[in-house]
Amino acid sequence: MSTSVLSDRAAAPRPTQRVTQARVVLSEWTKLRSLRSTVFSLLAAIVCIVGLSALVPAVVAHHWPPHDPADVASFDPTGVSLAGVFLAQLAIGVLGVLFITGEYATGMIRATLAAVPRRLPVLWAKTGVFATVTLVLTVPAVLAAFTIGQSILSSQHIQTSFGEPGVFRAVIGAALYLTVVGVLGLALGALIRNTAGGIATLFGLLFVLPVVVHFLPSSWSDAIDKYLPSSAGQAIVQVHPESSSLSPWVGLLVFCLYAVAALIAAAMALNRRDA
Repeated sequence: MSTSVLSDRAAAPRPTQRVTQARVVLSEWTKLRSLRSTVFSLLAAIVCIVGLSALVPAVVAHHWPPHDPADVASFDPTGVSLAGVFLAQLAIGVLGVLFITGEYATGMIRATLAAVPRRLPVLWAKTGVFATVTLVLTVPAVLAAFTIGQSILSSQHIQTSFGEPGVFRAVIGAALYLTVVGVLGLALGALIRNTAGGIATLFGLLFVLPVVVHFLPSSWSDAIDKYLPSSAGQAIVQVHPESSSLSPWVGLLVFCLYAVAALIAAAMALNRRDA
């Protein structure tokens, strides 16, 4: 009798849990925090943001005032404090690409898509988890960078404060910009499915394309440059944007549209192509 009961229990199917978006998000969060590249890349980004917020203002304060009066008139203490943001985007963009191409490289993506047959919840979960983690970490980093930088610049009485027009928006905008860079990297990684190709495409859009556009006639380059991903996105980080650039929030919106377009293309590819 006991043998029969045991065999019946062994043969009985195990209850399966229904796949929900919340469970997929939890799975992607587990993957992200267990990757070594996550720790190293995010640590490198924070070190760049906070470290350069001390180094660059210290150099500026040591050599103040500059010889050219025009440099004094155009001096932006907020931008000096946030100099590390433009280096941190490299680490965050690369991590965004790696977050999904690493699964294609190891073959783990097959297990992931077997567990989530509808596929698209995986992409949405990856995007949401990565964007949230990036934003949560970069907001305190940029706030710390601004505080450190302004305390150093105060030795020459050239500091600014959050109460000045455009300063708080530029500081928080730096974290938003980095978040969108990461999402764009993830989308390109999901679309291309290759680490080297995803990183090369991301860097091409952010750094190479503006250089190519600058070789065009000025009438063309001035009209095109402000709509490029990096130029549009970085408008939010500028306290006093140039007259030729987009307004801060419009620029961030254009940058977000690039990321959304890449995500849509990645979603279509994920549904149509085999893993």
